[in-house]
Amino acid sequence: MKKQNPPLIQSLQSLFSPIMASGTGEVSKKLKLYSNWRSSCSCRVRIALKLKEFLKLNPLGYVPVLVDGDFVVADSFAILLYLEEKYPQHPLLPKDLQKRALNYQAANLVSANIQPLQNLSVLGYIHEKLGPDEEIPLAQTHIRKGFAALEKLLENYAGKYATGNEVFLADLFLAPQIDGAVRRFNVDMSEYPILSRINEAYKELPAFQDAMPGKQPDTPPEARA
Repeated sequence: MKKQNPPLIQSLQSLFSPIMASGTGEVSKKLKLYSNWRSSCSCRVRIALKLKEFLKLNPLGYVPVLVDGDFVVADSFAILLYLEEKYPQHPLLPKDLQKRALNYQAANLVSANIQPLQNLSVLGYIHEKLGPDEEIPLAQTHIRKGFAALEKLLENYAGKYATGNEVFLADLFLAPQIDGAVRRFNVDMSEYPILSRINEAYKELPAFQDAMPGKQPDTPPEARA
């Protein structure tokens, strides 16, 4: 087995630190979210917790795992659906079946086709095999391809937000992905007018802005918004 690159291992280990989300009532005090400041997967869950009124964030542990009493949920998509079922306030999914399917499509475009290809493990592999100069261009290629697909998907449905004039699941996936595309990968958003417009709307929502990577307890000083 080929020895892994030590600097990559160190950088991965150093990135993880915890976040605990708690709110009012006995049930909410059991919730602990293990999160990382830069993880877009964690950011999706932070937004959901804030929308559903779990507002107090304190430093704790890892990314993204939700601990609810004795029950542990991993994977951001699973966590969001768990929160949706357990805490009905501010629904993340519309009642309309077609609009619900649209939200699933947009969320999956981000989580399956864009975000995995910009992960540290993938970028580290590209760094090792092709060199450091190939990391950003590779990420940009997949982000642009995904954003172009999202523009087509949402063009007949987007309102103030991704699928209309209310915040739903798709927005929780889009907001951190757009933020990362701009801040980490220098993607020119002028090519994506729908995504650019709804991103401006996200900037007006405290639940979104407070959950962004640049405003977390474990965000390093050089990355703070």
